[in-house]
Amino acid sequence: MDSMKTKAFWRVMCCAAAIITLTVIVSCSVSYKFNASSIDYSTTKTIQIADFPIRSSYVWGQMGPIFNNELKDKYANNTRLSQVRRNGDLKVEGEITQYQLRNKSATAEGTSAQAELSMTVNVRFTNNVNHSEDFEKQFTATRSYDSKQSLSSVQADLVTEMCKDICDQIFNATVANW
Repeated sequence: MDSMKTKAFWRVMCCAAAIITLTVIVSCSVSYKFNASSIDYSTTKTIQIADFPIRSSYVWGQMGPIFNNELKDKYANNTRLSQVRRNGDLKVEGEITQYQLRNKSATAEGTSAQAELSMTVNVRFTNNVNHSEDFEKQFTATRSYDSKQSLSSVQADLVTEMCKDICDQIFNATVANW
């Protein structure tokens, strides 16, 4: 008789533990959306993205087209917004204001060990549906490289990485609400 009570007790305990575990799993689910936008497509349907001119004193010619294409592709690939030339519900415009190379660290001999390339973009964002979200802000990205390498050998890759980084920052600030 005692063993039947023990078996019944453990059966009830196992069922209770299973129910508690399932409840915790179901109630604690968390959903993350990376690269997802928080756009209300019922009111916001279009975006106007201007080409960003280079206003920096130091210029690398391919930087402008790389940045402009990356920015337009970011919105095209991650939203359902139609890109228009004018009168967009959202408007992104600005300029590349800084492109700079500097020595980051030195060796014991006093020569440069690492160099750092940086890029800054000034952005003016207008939300014609909700002007309280309008802003003007600067976004910066930097990349370091071994100064034994020539800038010309790493520049294309570094600029592409910085453009992607800045475009992610702009996207997050404008439509992802991060």
